[in-house]
Amino acid sequence: MAPTQTVHHHRNTTKISHKPFKSKHASKSALKDQAKGKIESERGTRKTPHQQLKSKLDRRNQARQRQQLKHQQRVQETSIFTGQNGAPRHVAIVPLSVDIDIPATIQALNESVDVSSAISIDGPTRVRVERFRQSLLYIPAKYDLMNALDVCRMADFVVLVVSSEVEVEEEGELLLRSIESQGISNVVTVVQGLDKVNPAKKRPQVASSLKSFVNHFFPAVEKVMSLDSRQECSNAIRSLCTATPKGIRWRDERSWMLVENVQWPEASAEVVDDVVVTGIVRGKGLKADRIAHIPGWGDFQIDSITAAPLPTKAKRDDAMNVDTNESTQVLDSPSADQDDMATVAPEDIDMEDDDMVSVAETEKKGVLLDDHHYFSDDDSHIPPTPKRLPKGTSEYQSAWYLEDVSDSGSDLEDEDDQDMEMDTAGAPEDGVFPDNQDAMTEGGPSEYPQSEMFLDPSPEDEAQELADYRASRKTEAEEDLEFPDEIELHPNVLARERLARFRGLKNMKLSPWETSEDRPFEPEDWRRLLQFGDYKGIRNRVVREALVGGVNPGIRVDIHLRAVPSALRHKAQPLSLFSLLRHEHKNTVVNVNMTLNGSVEKPVKSKEELVVQCGARRMVVKPVFSAADNTPNNVHKFDRYLHPGRSAIATWIGPMTWGAVPVLVFRNKQVEEDPEILDSADAKQEQEQEPLDMNRLELIGTGTVVAPDPKRVIAKRAILTGHPYKIHKKVVTIRYMFFNQEDVAWFKALQLWTRRGRSGYIKESLGTHGYFKATFDAKINPQDSVGISLYKRVFPRPAVALEAYAA
Repeated sequence: MAPTQTVHHHRNTTKISHKPFKSKHASKSALKDQAKGKIESERGTRKTPHQQLKSKLDRRNQARQRQQLKHQQRVQETSIFTGQNGAPRHVAIVPLSVDIDIPATIQALNESVDVSSAISIDGPTRVRVERFRQSLLYIPAKYDLMNALDVCRMADFVVLVVSSEVEVEEEGELLLRSIESQGISNVVTVVQGLDKVNPAKKRPQVASSLKSFVNHFFPAVEKVMSLDSRQECSNAIRSLCTATPKGIRWRDERSWMLVENVQWPEASAEVVDDVVVTGIVRGKGLKADRIAHIPGWGDFQIDSITAAPLPTKAKRDDAMNVDTNESTQVLDSPSADQDDMATVAPEDIDMEDDDMVSVAETEKKGVLLDDHHYFSDDDSHIPPTPKRLPKGTSEYQSAWYLEDVSDSGSDLEDEDDQDMEMDTAGAPEDGVFPDNQDAMTEGGPSEYPQSEMFLDPSPEDEAQELADYRASRKTEAEEDLEFPDEIELHPNVLARERLARFRGLKNMKLSPWETSEDRPFEPEDWRRLLQFGDYKGIRNRVVREALVGGVNPGIRVDIHLRAVPSALRHKAQPLSLFSLLRHEHKNTVVNVNMTLNGSVEKPVKSKEELVVQCGARRMVVKPVFSAADNTPNNVHKFDRYLHPGRSAIATWIGPMTWGAVPVLVFRNKQVEEDPEILDSADAKQEQEQEPLDMNRLELIGTGTVVAPDPKRVIAKRAILTGHPYKIHKKVVTIRYMFFNQEDVAWFKALQLWTRRGRSGYIKESLGTHGYFKATFDAKINPQDSVGISLYKRVFPRPAVALEAYAA
């Protein structure tokens, strides 16, 4: 029989694929399981229009639209510079060493584009560069910190002039760090005297070395141009005339101007009106309703804004048609919405004391703990013993159980077990204790019998033991700074009087802060400071308000000011004028996230006198430092010192500032101390009381303004520590915390804590020398220290304007 021939069988292409069950509503986990680790192809997964694949025509169209939008933005940013009468580009000339010749620098730049004009040594010099159809205004800066800061914050371009022979010294580096931290626009670097370097083959090496130095501060600088080369000077001028200024954000959110001239009226009164300040409006639109701030002078109201165009050369045919009697054009005048000069709210709208609790009627017998005064003559402050109740028992039902229902714990639960989880980090001194019950503890070497009577030691023995104990504690504190807030009481000082303003908190980060106790110690006008219900919403509304209205940028105007003191007539002419945003003249609680430079040798003490520059203002402040954490109860720990390299919130009372404005912090340079007089107490006292010298300032830190908050509580902590004298299981006798029986009774309600995380309460006083029994949640180590934490609110101090301080 012939073999059977096998027929090739094709795969059936009409297989029936059943519809998957609820494929459109599958969960993410189901789809993930269905994929089995396979990665989908890129095609078909792009959802947004920018992610979708486009045709070549669409890509070209999108690129063309992007290019047109970028061109429109650039034209809008540089529109005020265009035209014969356009605003000049501000070019700051900043020397970085003593031997820099600024007039020669300006002369070299002008000659490279065939411009000849008289150069002013002290004031700005305006030139017209016809090659690029732009006007430049050179603003020379002195080799001085404050003058360089003033000039650079008015500049569109900053030209840093370095020397080829003299290195940049410490003062020059300070100047660079300061203008960088203040905010800086486009930077151009030139070197003077490069042709004097011999032999000539060293010149590229010198230029490369200077470039690496400048790149440490400004990495975007690509080249250091030589003023001895006409080609490189021409390239520098090209950059100044054609580049778009980057600007400074905090400055450009407001209206500002470079002051060209100040005209005083002939009146001789102490306060005169109609002082005219002339300049070209920059930034946002200038409004007569807003307050004008002139650095070095102060804040003033605007009476009117009038046009002040530059005199133009008339054509020969139209020379007879010029109208010399043309009236002054008023561009803007105040309305009913004009800001007043009041820095605090009126007294008639002072906040009512609704939440103030009167505690003067009853005699206080105990320390304030959270929001209650606890008294030593009853046990009402002790919480009731939790009952054992069946699971699911409501609060109403639990009132019907007089005693424990049963001893078996099968269906019962403790009331205090409910809602015990709190995820708030902290240390034992903050009232936060670890959950584990097996801490490193051991029984004490001496345990007292139940029938032993407590006897007070003799005064001589107790004084000697206290001195020996504190001497050992001081040695430990020097080696291990574990208790920076610890204080020691003198045996003859009453703790309840020494710590009268202090209170207790069960948990520093969760317990409420009772404000009624702080009313007698609040600073003047504390309740009349500017407060906000919705800071972000008000800030956005104020910034948007500055975008519309007012005199357009690029127009030369005369600003007529009101109520200007005549004493300012003899001062130097101011360099700049800033129009403040709404409410920026009013005082509030200013918070600044401040970082101390790591190069500073000594820490800064709280309430130390410092000079700060916050935007357009300069002030002398005594800041209060506190932790920069975010706590539920808005209570933050006071820091006595701000150490180098660390950050904290610096707080003072001063004018409001909207937005994240950079802050510069200055302090007197530390004088090298003579070792012979270093130990003299008088010399140290003189050094601490040394007044601020504007010519000896150094930049010690920078910061950023954060949201103001008058309700932010800065709590200064004081820790009283004691020594375990006798230990019997969980009952411990403690000494050296108090020195009389009355203090023990006053602070009886406070919670005790140990370094290793144990907690307890005062049980009873022993004798009359401040010894007491305490009960803890477990055995404590005899080498452990027992402490209590007390807190007092610290209020910030008002700032003083630098011009008022100098006067």
